[in-house]
Amino acid sequence: MAAVDSFEFLYREICLTCGFYRDTLALLGALYAASKAVRLLRSCWSSVRVHFVPRLFPGRSLKHRYGAWAVVYGAWEPLGKAYAEELARHSISIIFVTHDEAAIRDSASSLSQRYPVETLVIVADLSLDPGSTIKLVKEALRDRDVGFLINCVDQSLVSSPQKLLSTDEHQLMALVTRNVASATLMTRLVLPGMVERRRGAVVNVSSGYCCQPLPGRVTLAACTGYMEHFSSALQHEYKHRGLFIQSLQPLQVASGSHGWFVPKPETFAHHAVSTLGVSHRTTGYWPHTLQCGLIRWIPEWIWILGSGWFIASS
Repeated sequence: MAAVDSFEFLYREICLTCGFYRDTLALLGALYAASKAVRLLRSCWSSVRVHFVPRLFPGRSLKHRYGAWAVVYGAWEPLGKAYAEELARHSISIIFVTHDEAAIRDSASSLSQRYPVETLVIVADLSLDPGSTIKLVKEALRDRDVGFLINCVDQSLVSSPQKLLSTDEHQLMALVTRNVASATLMTRLVLPGMVERRRGAVVNVSSGYCCQPLPGRVTLAACTGYMEHFSSALQHEYKHRGLFIQSLQPLQVASGSHGWFVPKPETFAHHAVSTLGVSHRTTGYWPHTLQCGLIRWIPEWIWILGSGWFIASS
């Protein structure tokens, strides 16, 4: 009986000890689950605050908040054209800076006829002749209340997967110059007037696909990474001067057939403009925000396998 009593005693002591550890682990698990729940609720509220509240309860007009003119660099892209048209709907006049006048001329004429705005087209290629381009842009900005600058990344970087060694050196240099150096220079040209008036918004449009490593699109990843950090640093530099800097990172926008997750450029621009003054870094379109959230949850090795298969099949 002594042996049995000793075993029962030992068993009770082990149960008491294990119970303490079990309760501790249960408490830690509950705290971890609660922290995840809080983060999820904060994320949901952030999405509602960015994508829905401004559309339900619009504030002052964009024209009164930022200015009467917008400079759009990259409007030869469908997304740039749609963003310019959405600004025109808000009675904001547009200055187009483009290297392809034929792609913009009809759009500029259409906007001035459909909306109570003026349009101006500056034909310039910052990658070829920055000196003359700077003079043209400065002349266009003189005596105009420019409150917006829209820099659009070349969408061919998104739609055409290409490995680094498959890219011609001159093409690579032109892409980096057009999407990085030119956007930086345009910001440098437009910013002094905004700082003087203590109001203005700079929107740098890149891509949301680079929230995970993206083999086959290293140039896009480099340009997006630059634009994101450039926007963030610029916001910290000039937030006390009344300026609003936004990094806009959409996912796929339709060039043909469209749907809920692949909106028409006009639909996307309508949603994106409503986030001005609300979020410094956003996809601009709430279904894209859901997609980005899911992409970030995917383990990196699965994402790499999937993107490799996509590139191979392209």
